[in-house]
Amino acid sequence: GVEVGPQPQGVLRADILDKMRKIVKHGLDFVQLFNEGREFPPCTIEVFKIMEKVDYPRNKNDEVIAIIHPKLQDQDWQPLNNGDPLFLTLDGEVIAYKGDCTVYPTFINEAAYYEKKQAFVKTVKMKLTAKHIRSSIL
Repeated sequence: GVEVGPQPQGVLRADILDKMRKIVKHGLDFVQLFNEGREFPPCTIEVFKIMEKVDYPRNKNDEVIAIIHPKLQDQDWQPLNNGDPLFLTLDGEVIAYKGDCTVYPTFINEAAYYEKKQAFVKTVKMKLTAKHIRSSIL
């Protein structure tokens, strides 16, 4: 499957559809070239590994007591460092990120994850290396 976003539920966006078409085309081009015997050299790519799902702050009655901080909103895949603002309580108190490493939040404040008690997902950036590949069928 391919998920390209962000895109609000029930909304069709031309830019997101265009990105989805491009990535599917690249995937199909790769399969065709691989099946034709093309050799692909080794490569290294940057990826984001999911580390933890983070819930909204809640009180003892399991009620949400803070919202995503405005400086974090719409900052998917951007670095989040120790001390950066995460949440803003309804009383105006800032709740900062307390972590020992830089993380890259994603799925920030997405409606589809609210009922799953997920304010965002913490990811870390890492590099993956792939060896060269070639179809052995030829």
